[in-house]
Amino acid sequence: MIEESGKRRRTMAEKRQLFMEMRAQNFDVIRLSTYRTACKLRFVQKRCNLHLVDIWNMIEAFRDNGLNTLDHNTEINVSRLETIISSIYYQLNKRLPSTHQISVEQSISLLLNFMIAAYDSEGHGKLTVFSVKAMLATMCGGKILDKLRYIFSQISDSNGLMIFSKFDQFLREVLKLPTAVFEGPSFGYTEHSVRTCFPQQKKVMLNMFLDTLMADPPPQCLVWLPLMHRLAHVENVFHPVECSYCHCESMMGFRYRCQQCHNYQLCQNCFWRGHASGPHSNQHQMKEHSSWKSPAKKLSHAISKSLGCVPSREPPRPLFPEQPEKPLDLAHIVPPRPVSNMNEAMVTHVSSGAPTPTKRCQRSSPDPARDEHALIATFVRHLRSGARVLDSPGRLDEEHRLIARYAARLAAEAGSAPRPPADLAFSFDANKQQRQLIAELENKNREILQEIQRLRLEHEQASQPTPEKAQQNPTLLAELRLLRQRKDELEQRMSALQESRRELMVQLEGLMKLLKAQAAGSAQPSPTHGRPPPVPVRSASAGSTPTHGPQDTLTGLGGDVQEAFTQGTRRNLRNDLLVAADSITNTMSSLVKELHSAEEEDEEETEKLQNGKDRG
Repeated sequence: MIEESGKRRRTMAEKRQLFMEMRAQNFDVIRLSTYRTACKLRFVQKRCNLHLVDIWNMIEAFRDNGLNTLDHNTEINVSRLETIISSIYYQLNKRLPSTHQISVEQSISLLLNFMIAAYDSEGHGKLTVFSVKAMLATMCGGKILDKLRYIFSQISDSNGLMIFSKFDQFLREVLKLPTAVFEGPSFGYTEHSVRTCFPQQKKVMLNMFLDTLMADPPPQCLVWLPLMHRLAHVENVFHPVECSYCHCESMMGFRYRCQQCHNYQLCQNCFWRGHASGPHSNQHQMKEHSSWKSPAKKLSHAISKSLGCVPSREPPRPLFPEQPEKPLDLAHIVPPRPVSNMNEAMVTHVSSGAPTPTKRCQRSSPDPARDEHALIATFVRHLRSGARVLDSPGRLDEEHRLIARYAARLAAEAGSAPRPPADLAFSFDANKQQRQLIAELENKNREILQEIQRLRLEHEQASQPTPEKAQQNPTLLAELRLLRQRKDELEQRMSALQESRRELMVQLEGLMKLLKAQAAGSAQPSPTHGRPPPVPVRSASAGSTPTHGPQDTLTGLGGDVQEAFTQGTRRNLRNDLLVAADSITNTMSSLVKELHSAEEEDEEETEKLQNGKDRG
């Protein structure tokens, strides 16, 4: 009793192990049910090592275990299910290198308990064949396109039309997976699930089935399925971008960019948990990115697109024929099963008086060549098994006659060499023409790619001229040298004009001070002298500063300003000062106009040089 209770506890612990590990991952904090369901099922897939088993390996396992010959509603017990799962994982370990082997026993236990919990919640101990196929085909690795093609082959008839009752059964089985990971309220099965996928179509074929389930967005009840595959693709994608909420320097997996806030990006953990900061809100539209393109790559893509080097966008998936392919007829290649007892056949031949076994075969079968193949195969099998069936001289003669007849027939066929039928020759010619057309198209494509590469190189060389090309044109060098000299002269003249302007401003300031001093002196005359103080004599140096005397500031000014101070009281000093200011303004205007004209000439020369370079 104690041992049985201990085994029962261990069994219950094994059943709960996967769900306890899933709860430890804390997936329930993800606010969106689609991402939450996809993350949980992706965890189950990786924990059971199903992501290492491709859909084609899964189909091979179904055939090895005879599931393809059973009806979908056939029930299998848990022991046979364990055998199927064991064969899957043992074959997987054979394909994996020795350094990447998995724990087969643990994987079998986890997957078996999960399937029982999902599809046998009532504890009957049996699962249907269709449940096993639907679950394993959905949860295994591989492309979603290949998975959906296999699923459609299980729910369609011989004419390639989907059977709605079988699709309803598929939805009933596959939607038990979200229910098993406690997401039944969001993605549980309802009676209207089929019509939500195909609301109006009466006939659904393979291409329509793939377009519907791989659309963006897919049907609501299966929206988690393509997301689970996208999660597998972006697990190791690196984005060198800082998260705007948690401020991590880089992120792995998905990257989300706000369409309203400028340069606001979130990592998948912050977006899934509904984190937001600053002016950003969870109500804003976010764009999901599954890859990272550097600015250099974006620039090269834009240049290639502008040059027409980017090929037209291919369709998202290939188109498949509407009618399913018929299986090959191997009746004329594989001989039928020979007779079970060769001794009885030989006795019958002798008692009936038939001279050779081949004559009897010709009388009993319309195809003598097929019977000859069958007899030869029978002889070979008995020889390999070590049975002494040809121990008498009569039987040896029978064998020799059979071999001689068969050799003569082969020689006659080789000598006659009949012509193939006209349709066969036509098919050979058509295949040859198709191969020639494919070869011509490949050559033309190769030439187009080479031309694109050549044009791209020419464009890059033209946009970045090298000094060697410039040295090959002496005219361009001479023009460039003259332009540089002209530029240096204009800069020197510009600096000289600036210096003259500075001196004129200083002199004008001194003139204003002198005017103010004279006005103050005329308002308050000296009590001892009845006239203003004598004007000091102007210094002979033209570059003196205003501190040498008021008269020194007149150096370099126009004649009107000098006359205003030499004539004394005969003229109005204010009017003379205004005339001098006008003269200075006119002089500065002429200097500025001359400077602008020089700059325009410099720009024209530069444009001519650039045009000459482009033409070169």
